[in-house]
Amino acid sequence: MTQAPAAMPREPRDDPDAAAVRAAQRDRRAFEVLYRRYLDRVYAYAFYALGDHHDAEDATERTFLAALKGIDAYSHTGAGFRAWLFRIAHNTVSNAMRSRRRKATQPLPEGWDRAAPNADPATLVARAEEGRRVLRAVGELPLDRRQVVLLRFVDGLSAAEIGEVLDRSPGAVRVLLHRALRDLAARLDA
Repeated sequence: MTQAPAAMPREPRDDPDAAAVRAAQRDRRAFEVLYRRYLDRVYAYAFYALGDHHDAEDATERTFLAALKGIDAYSHTGAGFRAWLFRIAHNTVSNAMRSRRRKATQPLPEGWDRAAPNADPATLVARAEEGRRVLRAVGELPLDRRQVVLLRFVDGLSAAEIGEVLDRSPGAVRVLLHRALRDLAARLDA
């Protein structure tokens, strides 16, 4: 009687990063795939949360160093690698914000949101002012509401993934997001 071939381990169907994670767990150089895939998203999250290019770069670097260091401990828990990575980013940004409270912060420099040079100047001014209003309003939200708005609309995470990042249930995330959007709308209408 012949023996059936050993079953290959199956990747979780809802984690498109599973193969890359397993490769990185075997060989650290393979982590580059995950790094390139999420670098811009993690940086954007850190930048919108911290509002400073240098702080965002530092937080992004710390996030990926921590992820690389902890990749062996990662195991698929339902929401996937992306949620795990953004949980690290969330903790890193939170630490940076706590550290920042001890020192004065500077506003974003003028012109940080410049658009294409061929656009109509009146449109550019209106768009820039609206962008500053929204950014100010988001910055005035309580931390948990600000985090959920950034994770959802800047980084495109699902309620389940945000729940993994913020250690909340997906239902609690949806409620928090609803309250954040209602609060944001009120601030923008004022």
